[in-house]
Amino acid sequence: MTFHVLVPDNVNQKAIDVLEAADGITVQAPGNMSREETLAAVPTADALIIRSSTTADKELLEAATNLKVIARAGVGVDNVDLAVATERGVVVMNTPDGNTISTAEYTFGLMLALARHIPNSYLYMNDGRWDRKQFKGLELRGKTLGIVGFGRIGRAVCKRALAFEMDVVTADPYISADVVEDLGATLVDLDTLYAQSDFISLHTVITDETEGMINAESIARMKPGVRIINAARGALINDHDLAAAIREGKVAGAALDVYVQEPPPPEHPLVGLHGVIHTAHLAASTGDAQIQVGLDAAQEVIDALTKNEYINVVNPAVLQS
Repeated sequence: MTFHVLVPDNVNQKAIDVLEAADGITVQAPGNMSREETLAAVPTADALIIRSSTTADKELLEAATNLKVIARAGVGVDNVDLAVATERGVVVMNTPDGNTISTAEYTFGLMLALARHIPNSYLYMNDGRWDRKQFKGLELRGKTLGIVGFGRIGRAVCKRALAFEMDVVTADPYISADVVEDLGATLVDLDTLYAQSDFISLHTVITDETEGMINAESIARMKPGVRIINAARGALINDHDLAAAIREGKVAGAALDVYVQEPPPPEHPLVGLHGVIHTAHLAASTGDAQIQVGLDAAQEVIDALTKNEYINVVNPAVLQS
């Protein structure tokens, strides 16, 4: 039996090579397919490998009459309708390991840039201005980093923070205190994290409980002068509330790599606001990470189609039906 794997997004060629070398697999990977092209090609696909450009919504899933597997070359599956996929018996997998280090390193880079005003001092120098007093920063050593979500990326950030001699606290209802303590951090509740942290870094998924969790109410419980870093999901932050807190001086600054709408609209309340660093969803954008998530997705699809083996399944109920 031969399985058809459709790759409508740009995925590293090494991943395509792995698929093409596998027995029983045919690959269609022209790269950067339009929505119309994907809808036309998907009815014969047994598997999809996608990044963030393709949306596997109800329309696409209903057109994919042979589809068995979707592999997301990355972590987030916001662009997949998991309820419809599960209803149609489609297993959805992600690749959580491939971009862990890239994202953790970038998060730490954002924190350093925020603490030392690196972007603004660079812009001043480019304009021919020399101003040392305005950009006086602070050391990370001895400061408390609060990590919201202690999964793979949160733990990698913790490791780097400890190397900078920071104190690390984390809030995560799914992790035991023993695991956290073994990694050199302290497990606390969210209120304690807010009250103790000089820096807060977000590394949790979007749920009913976490959506908009950084808001006027939670900010009021934070230490004055806190700095917030978000390289996870834009919807974790209420943008208007954070902007107000920065203008009022309660929050000293923020570094944001993700947004509810990408790219953010010109009227975004945090874009252009003094004290906010913005980047264009770059945390996982390294050549190393893109190679690895592509390879991981390719291997997941091969194992699922040819061996009926599944890992990193994000809709596990489908395997019980």
